[in-house]
Amino acid sequence: MSKSAQADQISKGQGFIAALDQSGGSTPKALRLYGIDKDQYGSEAEMFDLIHAMRSRIAQAPAFTGEKVVGAILFEMTMEREIGGKPSATYLWEDRGVVPFLKVDKGLEAEADGVQLMKPMGDLDAVLDRTNAAGIFGTKMRSVIGAASESGIAANVAQQFEVGEQILAKGLVPILEPEVTISIADKAEAEDMVLAAITKELDGLGDDQQIMLKLTLPEQPNLYKSLVDHPKILSVVALSGGYSRAEANQRLAQNTGMIASFSRALTEGLSAQQSDDEFNAMIAETIDSIYRASIAG
Repeated sequence: MSKSAQADQISKGQGFIAALDQSGGSTPKALRLYGIDKDQYGSEAEMFDLIHAMRSRIAQAPAFTGEKVVGAILFEMTMEREIGGKPSATYLWEDRGVVPFLKVDKGLEAEADGVQLMKPMGDLDAVLDRTNAAGIFGTKMRSVIGAASESGIAANVAQQFEVGEQILAKGLVPILEPEVTISIADKAEAEDMVLAAITKELDGLGDDQQIMLKLTLPEQPNLYKSLVDHPKILSVVALSGGYSRAEANQRLAQNTGMIASFSRALTEGLSAQQSDDEFNAMIAETIDSIYRASIAG
C-alpha cells in the first residue's frame, strides 16, 4: 500500500472518514440500533460476528468508495478478519480506495478532575507492529472531557500526545481524540481549553511529524481553524458525539476545513431487516449527506 498516496488522499479532505470501530462496550447498542437485540445472539463471539457482518455490508455497499469516503477506522478484530474474501484493510484500500485506520485504545479510566484518561496500553508496540503488517495507515484513540477543568484537560491532551509520539515512532499517523461531551453545561469553555492545550503540545512535535485530530463539533464555528491550518496536522476530523446526523451535518458545514468521522450518525437508519436494495439506497443517501457537509467549508 502506498502511504504517500494515502496521506495525499487524507490531506486533501475531499470526503469523510467512516468510524466503523465500535468496541465491546458499544457493540450491543450499535447492534440494537441496527435492529438486532441481545436475545438474537448468545455469546460475545456471536455478537462480534454480527457487528462484523454489519461493517462488511457497509464496506461493500456500492456508494462506499474513496470518492466520498476517504478513510475508515476499524476495530482490532475487524483488522484480523476479512471483507470480500480479503483482509479487511487490504479490501478497503485495494477494492474501495478507502484509507484504513485502527482504533488502538483499550477504553477509559474512571473520571477524575473532570476527564477520563485512556487505560494503559501495555501491548501497544505489538499492536502497532500488527497494524503495520496489515497495511494500515494510522490509528485512533479516544479519551473524554466531561468538564471545563483546565488541569484535567491539560492532562488528557498530554496523554494523547505522549501515546501519539509512540505511534509516530512506528511510522503510523495517530488520530488523537480528546472528546468533549456534548451535553455538559460548560462545553464552550472546555473547548477553548482543548484548543489551548493542543496548540501548546504541538510545539513538542518535530517539524517532520504530522498527526490528525478528531474533535467534538464546537459551539463556536471555526474554533479549530488554526489547527486545520497547522503544518503539523494532516487533517482535523469531527465526531458526531451523539448529535443526530442532521444536526451533526449542520454543525460540520459551519467549520471550514473539518471533515466528518461519524459512527452513530453514519449508521443511523440502517437495519439488518432491510433488503440489499433498501440498505444500499440508505447508505448512499447517508454518505452523500455527510460528504456534502464535509466539503461545505
